[in-house]
Amino acid sequence: MRVVIAEDAVLLRAGVTRLLADEGIETVAAVDNGDELLGAITEHRPDLAIVDVRMPPTFTDEGLRAALSARKAVPGLPVLVLSQYVEESYAVELLSGGAGGVGYLLKERVADVAEFLDAVRRVAGGGTAIDPDVIAQLMARGRRNPLDALTARESEVLGLMAQGLSNTAIANSLVVSHGAVEKHIGNIFAKLGLEASSEEHRRVRAVLTYLGR
Repeated sequence: MRVVIAEDAVLLRAGVTRLLADEGIETVAAVDNGDELLGAITEHRPDLAIVDVRMPPTFTDEGLRAALSARKAVPGLPVLVLSQYVEESYAVELLSGGAGGVGYLLKERVADVAEFLDAVRRVAGGGTAIDPDVIAQLMARGRRNPLDALTARESEVLGLMAQGLSNTAIANSLVVSHGAVEKHIGNIFAKLGLEASSEEHRRVRAVLTYLGR
């Protein structure tokens, strides 16, 4: 098996390279940033890319972005993402493609050599390997409060409703039109499952939902 590693932490990069070598897995390139990852994948066409989510220069999601770009450039490229923390949006984005050959592990799993190597082989073979903590958090995500479905602006409007502001006062506070406020409130009612019966009743129920969060 031929692997490309993208990891900015020198010790972890060297450690994973050595660990794979001990198993007869060749690391054809080991880089520390997203741009070099793309170049290495294009050049070497590996059997697997092992990618850290956060890399230079901003240490936000360069690794994941590069991995997603790599899967577009090399369709079917297996990618095993390593992350320091459970970052739901990244996991969902990686998995949302629906194709196999993807994995998302917390870096602490690397310490369990057998578990890590099993994930490496499974993902390289077109399967999936998702960290149990990631699965637990994504499942909890599905059970969250309906308020989580609100956009930032809708949450802001609901917060002002809870303060007792009228639609006009909310519009003035947010410097938006009265119609925009009504649209946001309509979206809030819909997302909270508050069916039309009495407008004031729905407003109170929405506020109670907000306060009970």
